[in-house]
Amino acid sequence: MDLKGKKILITGGAGFLGSFFIEELLRRGIERSNITVPLREEYDLTGWDACARAVKGQDVVVHLAAKVGGIGFNRESPGELFYDNLMMGAQMMEASRQAGVAKFVGVATICAYPKFTPVPFKEEDIWNGYPEETNAPYGLAKKMLLVQANAYRAQYGMDAITLFPVNLYGPRDNFDPESSHVVPALIRKIAEAKREGRAYVEVWGTGTPTREFLYVEDAARGIALATEQYGKPDPVNLGSGMEISIKDLATLIARLMDFEGELRWDASKPDGQPRRLLDVSRAEREFGFRAATDFEEGLKRTIEWYQGPAK
Repeated sequence: MDLKGKKILITGGAGFLGSFFIEELLRRGIERSNITVPLREEYDLTGWDACARAVKGQDVVVHLAAKVGGIGFNRESPGELFYDNLMMGAQMMEASRQAGVAKFVGVATICAYPKFTPVPFKEEDIWNGYPEETNAPYGLAKKMLLVQANAYRAQYGMDAITLFPVNLYGPRDNFDPESSHVVPALIRKIAEAKREGRAYVEVWGTGTPTREFLYVEDAARGIALATEQYGKPDPVNLGSGMEISIKDLATLIARLMDFEGELRWDASKPDGQPRRLLDVSRAEREFGFRAATDFEEGLKRTIEWYQGPAK
């Protein structure tokens, strides 16, 4: 699909990933006037009327909107995470179908994978077990995008695709201590420890789980490529193909921030999923996507943004 001249609606377009996705579209020659972002103040996408209003006259819908947070937020608000994400996805896709939208791009989450998925995670393993418990309500709600997309493709011939990005990081991320993910949470903790002259930072869990991270600009490019070039029912992973333990991640961030204090691990707090590493070969094969940003370089940019005047 050539996106030039198309009316494109981006839910979550004012958020972290959404802002970079809009910049990616502009780099590809899409006119800003053809991009619509339904702001939360005017469109509560958990309600049907807002979804129906939002999709009117659109050619492409890219559904990035999500209620999301780290392990603590997942433990405290599982019902909210399940309901809001399920309703937003289901209603946005149904409203898009009713409005005759030409393409729907659902962006799900790696949290949808089973807790003990063989590493690297292959798309065909996505149904072989239950997700890690603290992530399950959010992960399963977003996983329904895949079920709905394939059901609508089968019954209505709708061009709906589903992407499964790994943990994202980068400038403009959410650094709120109540709801942030691991990279921004560690950056903030270490920055505060340095500012207050503390000799240690307390980190949740044991540090042994592994994670894979994808720089936000790479993710935006991957979603744009899929929107243009992919039109199959099979889910597609978006990742970098690298794996790092939380302990090594924390040590690396501490080094990049010149923090010489101690990292203290609170093993009474949950670790989350034991390992995360995606098989990213399908994305490269189907639409030529490969992550381009070196992890350490991406972390430096993220730290600089947090510490700089743009904060």
